[in-house]
Amino acid sequence: MNPLLSRLQPYPFERLRRLFAGVTPNPDLRPISLGIGEPKHATPQMLKDALAAALDTGLTGYPATAGEPALRQACAAWMQRRYGVPVDAATQVLPVNGSREALFSFAQTVLDASKPGATLAFPNPFYQIYEGAALLGGAQPFYVPSVPARNFAVDWDSVPDEVWARTQLIFVCSPGNPTGAVMPLDEWQKLFELSDRHGFVIASDECYSEIYFRDEPPLGGLEAAVKLGRPDFKNLMMFTSLSKRSNVPGLRSGFVAGDAALIKSFLLYRTYHGGAMSPAVQAASVAAWGDEEHVIDNRRQYREKFAAVTPMLAEVLDVALPDAAFYLWAGVPASFEGKVAGLSADEAFARELLAQYNVTVLPGSYLARASGGTNPGAGRVRMALVAEPAECLEAAERIVRFCREQSR
Repeated sequence: MNPLLSRLQPYPFERLRRLFAGVTPNPDLRPISLGIGEPKHATPQMLKDALAAALDTGLTGYPATAGEPALRQACAAWMQRRYGVPVDAATQVLPVNGSREALFSFAQTVLDASKPGATLAFPNPFYQIYEGAALLGGAQPFYVPSVPARNFAVDWDSVPDEVWARTQLIFVCSPGNPTGAVMPLDEWQKLFELSDRHGFVIASDECYSEIYFRDEPPLGGLEAAVKLGRPDFKNLMMFTSLSKRSNVPGLRSGFVAGDAALIKSFLLYRTYHGGAMSPAVQAASVAAWGDEEHVIDNRRQYREKFAAVTPMLAEVLDVALPDAAFYLWAGVPASFEGKVAGLSADEAFARELLAQYNVTVLPGSYLARASGGTNPGAGRVRMALVAEPAECLEAAERIVRFCREQSR
């Protein structure tokens, strides 16, 4: 077996199952899960209709890894509408089977483990695919801390020069998972300058870009490049998906766009990897990328939920409305530290909340790694407000009661 497999860490939800082993949730309350970021809003009918219509003819041949021209053009047209960024559909766009698969395989395309100290850097806390991609690519992960006092901005200045010198790839996530923080233009400029100096590639994970709570939509990586006079997108690739935007995580459809040279190499890798998208999925994806009405309605639903739930939880937890995404990144009361032997405060909070109120949240320490002696997720929990409004409100009410009872 590949010895690098032994370096992989347990996935957060595996750790959560272990944490909850032996816990009997309150049987008088129906279970509500805020633990997994799986969209629950209805899938748009027009998308389902497009998928169904394509099934008759879409399964009889092998699809091209590069995707159909109609899909690449739909993706490029969306980039122009959403960001005002022109991309060449033939050379700067590539369909992928969801951003998760693409982020992982892109790292395998870029990383050169034959070079001593090959490093992949990414924010801490993070989406665990970043770490797995580094480890299975034979690289060293470098965990860059987020700063709560700066709205969880990633502290790129804390990365030593010797680490930048051996970095081959960085993952950025904006809007961030789990914090919801959006990277501003000056932060992009800093990363572009570092990339020019050290030669590393920037992979920008933007799968939450269409769920936001401010008037201004989140800045995208390619958009930032154009604003800063980098229309060739040198050493830059953005990743996006229909999963959150269009409520179709089971469709496994997204695309990457950026540096044409990177696209060419990634396409070569994917041709051998078997990364072609089903023609039926491509047809549904064309319909989805071409429609904004369902996206606007989806965003409205999230805004209404967060407007109702966030003030309630802010009475008992350290939490505020994020810039974007569908998570609340909440600090738990200090009284939970040391409450249960052998557990961190966020673990104790999650375990006791399940037992007493049958609500599942994810301990923040499971989404981060200790770096410099500190786990930046410790003392926080991630809550995914993906369910229907009534269910999210009921979960919030239970959490408020739980916290108030614990403080007596």
